[in-house]
Amino acid sequence: MPHTTTDDVGLYYEVFGREADPLVVLISGGGAQLLSWRTELIDLLVAEGFRVVRFDNRDTGLSRRFGGPEDIDGGYSVSDLGDDVVRVLDTLGVEAAHLVGHSMGGIMAQMVAIEHPERVLSLGLLSTLPGRDDRYVGQPDPGGERTAPVPLPRDVLVAGAGEYARVAGSERYPIDVEWMQQAAGEAFDRGNFPDGFARQWSALLRQPERLGQLRSVTAPALVFHGREDDVVLWQAAVEIAAAMPEAELQVHSGMGHLIPDALWPVLVDGIARTARRGEALAARER
Repeated sequence: MPHTTTDDVGLYYEVFGREADPLVVLISGGGAQLLSWRTELIDLLVAEGFRVVRFDNRDTGLSRRFGGPEDIDGGYSVSDLGDDVVRVLDTLGVEAAHLVGHSMGGIMAQMVAIEHPERVLSLGLLSTLPGRDDRYVGQPDPGGERTAPVPLPRDVLVAGAGEYARVAGSERYPIDVEWMQQAAGEAFDRGNFPDGFARQWSALLRQPERLGQLRSVTAPALVFHGREDDVVLWQAAVEIAAAMPEAELQVHSGMGHLIPDALWPVLVDGIARTARRGEALAARER
């Protein structure tokens, strides 16, 4: 199984498409395995002429864990999570790539753009936020003492995934319930470590405010958000796009935190358009 080889972090990854094509890195959200990027969506990106890599973030799936069942803090930061993207690029021998991140994955993409701008050709920032300010989130963290999560049986997780899909969608943009349940079962079978998400959450609780730093990010960016997102409020997307000099903002009515397959063509078109802007800018700077 392919894992990053630059050090002992050991991130599992999968690659699609032709080696000669520009690379798009798909970065999953908190607690989500690489399965969150469906192969049908990846096929659309490959058809647009991109090589695509998806990977398990640290503390998920087949990547390295940074603690055991009782550990809720892995001692790492969102900067370290961003460095994981660079580990993937280094293992693949890619100097710079197009980064597309959902939710926490969008935070990771921001950190790479801020701390390693030479590795970023373009950005896709999906359902994400520029800091931990409560004005960005639908349900602010109440604070207080945190405890290790209790693992749930496979059938309970699968049923819960289906229920979440039902409430996360809308009449205009329903979420594929059957796929969500199938993916939840597959994720359980690959590696069910709820404590990993707790450790990622600890890193998110320490995330810095980034709006000021994003003003210096010159890579073209697509900021893509749902008007009905009750996890990360759409105002976060407005502020990100206003801060970034080369950003395109899309806020979709009827979309929540998840991206429905009905919007995949719009998303892929936006990623491709933004990536080509990035390719052209890089060519001019050579």
